[in-house]
Amino acid sequence: MAKASKAVSAKKPNIFMRIGLFIKQIIDELRKVVTPTAKELFFWSLAVFIFVLFLMALVTGMDFGLSKLVLWIFG
Repeated sequence: MAKASKAVSAKKPNIFMRIGLFIKQIIDELRKVVTPTAKELFFWSLAVFIFVLFLMALVTGMDFGLSKLVLWIFG
């Protein structure tokens, strides 16, 4: 079995320095994010709105269809 090296290990920074480094890294990553233009944001919102309307219509249609089916089966 090899003996442990007597080399000095690197000292960890204290908790406040680690938190500061973490926040700095988050800010650096957020600077890389590309913000959408007003036109892109409008069309993205429109697409989400249409998708939500489609899902609401689908659920409403299924509710109506299943209620008719239940009334037909159970009278």
